Amino acid sequence: MNVLSVLVISILLIAIVSTLLILGKSDENYSSSAKRNTTNLTLIYVVVIFLSLIALGVYIKFYA
Repeated sequence: MNVLSVLVISILLIAIVSTLLILGKSDENYSSSAKRNTTNLTLIYVVVIFLSLIALGVYIKFYA
């Protein structure tokens, strides 16, 4: 159980760091819309984190 939690958190951190590194290497067109793109990515991360925590809670409640 602890291994799965650590795995989920590790994947999440790798995804966030990778996204931030990619944001730093943009072209001219991307930098003009970086605020909108960053907002969209942040919203996606919030939704995915929320759904992941719900899924983890369901797993702990019914399968652990």
